Parts: sequence; structure tokens; C-alpha cells
Amino acid sequence: MHTKRNSMPKFWPIARKGTKYLAVASHNNSEALPLIIVLRDILKIVENKKEAKKIINEKQVKINNKEIRDVNYPICIFDVITLSAGKSYKAVLSKTKKMIFEEVSGKDAEVKIFKVMNKKIIDGKKVQLNLMHGKNIISSEKVNTGDSVILNFKENKIVKIIPMEKGKEVFVTEGKHAGNKGKIEEIVSRGGKSIAKISSEKGRINVWIKNVIALG
Repeated sequence: MHTKRNSMPKFWPIARKGTKYLAVASHNNSEALPLIIVLRDILKIVENKKEAKKIINEKQVKINNKEIRDVNYPICIFDVITLSAGKSYKAVLSKTKKMIFEEVSGKDAEVKIFKVMNKKIIDGKKVQLNLMHGKNIISSEKVNTGDSVILNFKENKIVKIIPMEKGKEVFVTEGKHAGNKGKIEEIVSRGGKSIAKISSEKGRINVWIKNVIALG
């Protein structure tokens, strides 16, 4: 699948001028970049699709410790790309609402933070946590919908739980305040929706809880 360059999502950090068509992610394309765009146009690891396929087939690329076979595999916020050369890059959102890639190492290259979207009971007493970006995990941890979990993807194990509550540092992932960090001063209910009042660099901002992820 492809999209016209002038119709690409605003969070894509590439020029509006260039080839007419661009690849799109194989799924989650409204919130993800295709791997080929990241490798070729952003990280500049390869020069073309043929080279991208070659390093993927040679198992030189992992996403969250998973070997990838699809050049259009979706790269979402907080995903970690690890190359066989030993370098790892984490996808983050800039203050200008563009997805950028920061080099990470050590433990930071082995974990991803997820927001808990919902949870359900399966197979009797087991609890399945349904996380952002379609990730699910079975856990006995006490965690609520809206909280965040830090998952060690090498061990597929939750290493930390971060409640969505007053005093927590949060990151805005969507909406007009996307890319901003701050601390929750208060959570209020308005029109049946939960609003986080956040102290940020821009001053006090009000953001729907659904557009916020707790960082710590």
C-alpha cells in the first residue's frame, strides 16, 4: 500500500516534496511509520527498498527484540529498533509533533512503556492486559486501565507499573498538546470524560486522559 506524499500523516518527519508516493505501514497506519521509511529516509541505514529487504532477510533488524520480515512493518511511538551493528533507536514524539528516533543503550534499549487500554479475565482467574499498539500480556500484577506498564520485551515481563494519578509525570501522545511533558496537578471529570490538568513547559494545559500516558 502507498499514500501520496502530500497526504502523509503530519507526524511523519520527512519532506513534503519528493517522490509522489510513499509506503504506508502494513497495519496501525494512522499512528505508525513503515519500517522502510525509518531505515531509508530517517536513520539513513539503507538507500533503497532492496537494501532494506536484504538487511531484514539477514536478520539484522529487530523491533522490540522481534525479528522482522516486513519492510512495511509499523513503527509506533516508544518502539525500539535494534540493528545488528549494536545500535538501538527509540521512537519518540518531538515538541513539533513529529516522530523522531533517539539512540538508546543498556536497559533503555530492552524496554518499552505501554498504556493499559483495558483488561479482561480469561481462562478462569487469569487477567489479560490489553496494551496500546495491540500488545497483550497475561499478568497477575495489580494494574488499572489507564495506568502504564514498563515491559522488558526480552523477557516479556512487566518490570514497573506507573499509576495514572496526581503527581505523576506524563506525556501527551495525541491532540493539540501532543509532544508535551508535564506533571498531573489534578484529574477531573467533565462531560463524562476524565481531564488531566497538567503543569507543563507551556504552562497549565488540560488534556483528555485518553491522550496521555504516565511516564513516572
